[in-house]
Amino acid sequence: MTEQRRLRVLIVDDQTLIRTGFRLILTARGLTVVGEAADGVEALAAVREHRPDVVLLDIRMPNMDGLEAAKRILAAHPQCRVLMLTTFDLDQYVYAALAAGASGFLLKDVTPEHLVAAVRLVSTGDALLAPSITRRLVARYATGQHTPHSTPPVRPAPHRDLAALTPREVEVLTLIGRGLSNAELADTLHLSEATVKTHVARIFSKLALRDRVQAVIVAYETGLVAPGDNDA
Repeated sequence: MTEQRRLRVLIVDDQTLIRTGFRLILTARGLTVVGEAADGVEALAAVREHRPDVVLLDIRMPNMDGLEAAKRILAAHPQCRVLMLTTFDLDQYVYAALAAGASGFLLKDVTPEHLVAAVRLVSTGDALLAPSITRRLVARYATGQHTPHSTPPVRPAPHRDLAALTPREVEVLTLIGRGLSNAELADTLHLSEATVKTHVARIFSKLALRDRVQAVIVAYETGLVAPGDNDA
């Protein structure tokens, strides 16, 4: 994405005040809000019409919730990035949303600066959550450690073929699953950061991964990493 083109954002939330507030913040800082929607059904139609770069998507909405909407949006528009909106930190739906392809999460009381930075970050294809934080979330939800009243997580289908990876790439994916950054990977494997970035890019390409969040999930789902490995 060129610097000249303004980021196009769709805001989806059933609360009018939330949508209005986010619109004012984003437009004041040079981003283009192409539309708003009040539920998942409206969101699907709005994405088809406006083709946004980033969708701010509430998790809990009437008619169609954010999880189902995220899955459908990303299946039909894989180039789009989804940031989930939630009222509570560590919402029980976090893992399900990550598995659905969300690039990160924002609390609804996010500061204006953090909101804009988050939208810009995920638009580049990166993930909002730090790998170490993501690792702990996935470790909790992938092993079923949700509360008795929470909704069980939606797990991605086991379609990842690790046989496509070289032994070095498997090693890199394992370390990504343990929460290591590119700099830490380079130090651990005695490689340059440029070489590490090449390995990471090839892993993402071979396994059709969107970002490091999905890489962490795959590392857990395939058994490369177990809960508690290098736990921080």
